[in-house]
Amino acid sequence: MYIGSSIFLIALGAILAFALTPGLIPFLDQQMTGYILMAVGVIGLIASLVWAAPRRRYRSTESRQTVDPGTGEAVTRRETRDTGV
Repeated sequence: MYIGSSIFLIALGAILAFALTPGLIPFLDQQMTGYILMAVGVIGLIASLVWAAPRRRYRSTESRQTVDPGTGEAVTRRETRDTGV
């Protein structure tokens, strides 16, 4: 379930629970159905946000040391990479 569908369920549940006249749909308890849809929407929204949150980042550092053939000096090269989202 994505964020958009969660917001849709919350809005649909609120309409059923608060905006429609009770008894408009005779075979359905509109208020309870609205509360259930809002709860499912909130749970789906929280799950979507947790799932889309950035994960742990890993940092790797690599060092290389070589000798410059022209001057004979030691050259050190360091690279740092961040992984993750």
